[in-house]
Amino acid sequence: MRSFSSVVLTSTLLLLPAFVWAQATPTPNRVDGYGAPATTVPSPSNPSNHGETEVNILTSYYEQDGNHSAVEGGQGTQHLTDLTPTIILNVPLDSVTRVSANFGMDYYASASTDRIDQVLSSPSSSDTRFHLDLGLSRQLADKRTIVGVGGGFSKEYDYSSVNVTASWAHASKDGNRELSIAGQAFFDKATLILPVELRYGGGQEHGSGFDTRQSYNLNIVYAQVLTQRLQAAVSTELVAQRGLLSTPFQRVYFRETGGAFGTAKAEVLPRQRYKFPVGLRLTYYATDLVQVRGYYRFYNDNFGITAHTFELETPVKVTPFFVLYPFYRYHTQTAADYFAPYLQHSTTDAYFTSDYDLAAFSAHKMGLGLRYSPVYGIGRFKTPFKGRVAQFKALDVRYAYYRQDTGLTANLISADLSFTMP
Repeated sequence: MRSFSSVVLTSTLLLLPAFVWAQATPTPNRVDGYGAPATTVPSPSNPSNHGETEVNILTSYYEQDGNHSAVEGGQGTQHLTDLTPTIILNVPLDSVTRVSANFGMDYYASASTDRIDQVLSSPSSSDTRFHLDLGLSRQLADKRTIVGVGGGFSKEYDYSSVNVTASWAHASKDGNRELSIAGQAFFDKATLILPVELRYGGGQEHGSGFDTRQSYNLNIVYAQVLTQRLQAAVSTELVAQRGLLSTPFQRVYFRETGGAFGTAKAEVLPRQRYKFPVGLRLTYYATDLVQVRGYYRFYNDNFGITAHTFELETPVKVTPFFVLYPFYRYHTQTAADYFAPYLQHSTTDAYFTSDYDLAAFSAHKMGLGLRYSPVYGIGRFKTPFKGRVAQFKALDVRYAYYRQDTGLTANLISADLSFTMP
């Protein structure tokens, strides 16, 4: 069994491109992070594997439905589908240096954004986002410190984002403790697309030009081996955001003016937001065949949201090469100060939104994953690259069901195919 420190340390090698987990700018209003499209997290690279390139091919299909569309002021369909193929490369340059790349796309189709123009099957009903992230990590001479830098960009029809990142991780001499620090900055530009009835002149394609947003994340993790079977990690990810935090094409209807077409206003939120999450992760090796992984996160921000998240995952080794891991997640949060349902806002409010990502709700996520990883791999095949032979190392498949007490439901199926190539 690998020590906890080595697991954390090797995870840091993927920290730069594996900000792929968010892939681009974090959704400004979502707190729980679930219910949104996601991909399977790739397995950490092995620092002792100096001579092989690691390739992860990931894909996920996400589908949701509900009846609180923010585009229509907190009512209407929330149906959305999202397909996200992604490729992650980890290439060793030498025994201590790795280059990594994460590139892919998201294709979504959304019935709710179709209502921006109030015309079914309008151009707003679907879009494709392309993204690329690159990273460089290096193990220092003390063999206990890894540093890294990276950057990336993403682009879709009405939104572009550029990010830069840096990381540092240091393990103790006995390998039982580690501190890692990573920072990331996003610089975004958005086209301000208003609902059709709020556009100047009534018919122009866009409302009022462009706006920007900057997001700064600081992630700190302290990991500790407590006993031979119990390991813990404490983490925080501080976030500061400035600029456009509202979504201009999301309508808000007011009790004084009613819900007639043309009476809505575009959502307005403050232009600064600060997030303060703190998490505790525990891993207990109950037996050689069963692990118990628990996680708790407390969240607070200056929008007035307080949230609690609990996760439990229990990997069970059915055979030496086959693992099943059922998982469950519970999330609950209070509403933002600026949220109110359909027709509940007043025209005197300075800020207003009917986006249910900012509502009070509780949510459950549950599912099952399976991983198949034989010692000698699943198979081998020749590649077009000078006839080199690649090895199909492992297959990870995962299904999750998500439900909010607001009525939103979602299904997510994801897969991770892991390969190595000399």
